[in-house]
Amino acid sequence: INAEYMGMENLKQRLKSECIYTYISNVLIVCNPFKPLPLYTDTFIDLYKTRHRNELIPHVFALAEDTYRSMVQEQEDQCIIISGESGAGKTEASKQVMQFIAAVSGNSPEMQKVKSVMLESNPLLEAFGNAKTLRNDNSSRFGKYFEIDFDRLGGPLGGKISNFLLEKSRVVWQQQGERNYHVFYQLCRGATSEQRQRYHLRQPQDFKLLTYGGTLTREGVCDATEWQGTLHALGAMGVTGAEQEGLVRVLAGILHIGEVEFVCQNDVCSITTPEAVALVCELLGFETTVVCKRLTFKKVSVGSEHIESPLTIEQCRAARDALAKAIYSALFDYIILRVNRAFALTTAPPLLIGVLDIYGFEVFDTNGFEQLCINYVNEKLQQIFIELTLKAEQEEYVRENITWTPIKYFNNKIVCDLCESKTPPGIFPVLDDVCATMAKEGGAVVDQKLLDKLDQFCGHNPHFQCQDKGFEVRHYAGDVRYEVLGFVEKNKDALPRELTHLLHHSPDPMMRVLFAGASPPL
Repeated sequence: INAEYMGMENLKQRLKSECIYTYISNVLIVCNPFKPLPLYTDTFIDLYKTRHRNELIPHVFALAEDTYRSMVQEQEDQCIIISGESGAGKTEASKQVMQFIAAVSGNSPEMQKVKSVMLESNPLLEAFGNAKTLRNDNSSRFGKYFEIDFDRLGGPLGGKISNFLLEKSRVVWQQQGERNYHVFYQLCRGATSEQRQRYHLRQPQDFKLLTYGGTLTREGVCDATEWQGTLHALGAMGVTGAEQEGLVRVLAGILHIGEVEFVCQNDVCSITTPEAVALVCELLGFETTVVCKRLTFKKVSVGSEHIESPLTIEQCRAARDALAKAIYSALFDYIILRVNRAFALTTAPPLLIGVLDIYGFEVFDTNGFEQLCINYVNEKLQQIFIELTLKAEQEEYVRENITWTPIKYFNNKIVCDLCESKTPPGIFPVLDDVCATMAKEGGAVVDQKLLDKLDQFCGHNPHFQCQDKGFEVRHYAGDVRYEVLGFVEKNKDALPRELTHLLHHSPDPMMRVLFAGASPPL
């Protein structure tokens, strides 16, 4: 019986007894019980407050207390890294850390305002950034680094959120059994009758962007009630009623973009749903003729002349989807901006606690570009864990001449190199090269070219294997097969400049806020 087996059996027995927390060095292991447990009440906060981590049974509050007290006593910044597979409970753990820190830090009116923003931001970010997946009914589909700023006595001064890797493809497509972002279903079920009429809103089953996954609800959750919570959180961030109405208008516009369809005759595509285009233009401030042209034709430079070249039906659909993704991405960035503005910290803080909450490792029946990005980030996090626990601990034993049995562990640097190495080129450098050298190509041709080049440059790596229409990577957490279909287009993630110009010149007040930067030249 090896140490790994004994460790797993210990965790199983503890989980059966509802002891979901276990320490290994400075790491807190959490086993998701997939049911509510009465472990996060004010009584538990009072129990763990000011107590040393090893005085009581393991708990996320003990970790939060240790982090907070270490910051105050040592006058040093602290960081909590939350990692695990999709559905492991990372989002809940991050909320529990915030809950504890908000409860034990200062009580002045200014500090209470900071705490309110800290806690109210959770439902807002979940509405716009979380979705139901096969693994998790409330899965974060973006990574975030939450920085809480303090004075030297431990009183909260403000904070800042940095977001990355928003899963934009979910806006226009979902796997079977999954949903789009929560906010769309909340809006469709919670909008007022006046909003339904004004923005032509219907029930979720009536919008294509909300039905690809074939599931419209979350067990035990009322989307209409959640919508009221989202509106309350927007108000707590200082978003006015008029601004909230602008957000509703843009969200409705995205849903109507998904209703636009095309037909191709004699190599020229046209739109078969002019009523959908009219609604999009009405809500987002576009001109109908311009949108129809930009979704079916592209400008091509031939010498000093510019001609309009018809798009294929696949390119038309890609342009439509790119438009919806670009608007939602800008909308999400706006939500992050408003949360950060609500914190309103104008000077550099003396101390801070950072909380990193990243996607969990993912493996599905069908895995694509998004899963590769997510799993690569998790490989990098695994490297950090190895450095901070196994490698560092054992090196300390050597320095102190302590007799111990060395623990063998897999150093995943070889997998990280497979993904990111420049020489020889790894998966991402090869992908970037194919995007650059075959910019005018698309579809199956460019996907096959990518697969051929991956086999050429990565085939020597023992953790890589080329397969029909895809490849397999031996990750630290398991083998994952990726299908290359759409890899190149998703890596480009480029909105045609004509559509970008369109977004930057909308007269709609909210669209002007979302796309306030300089417009690229046509």
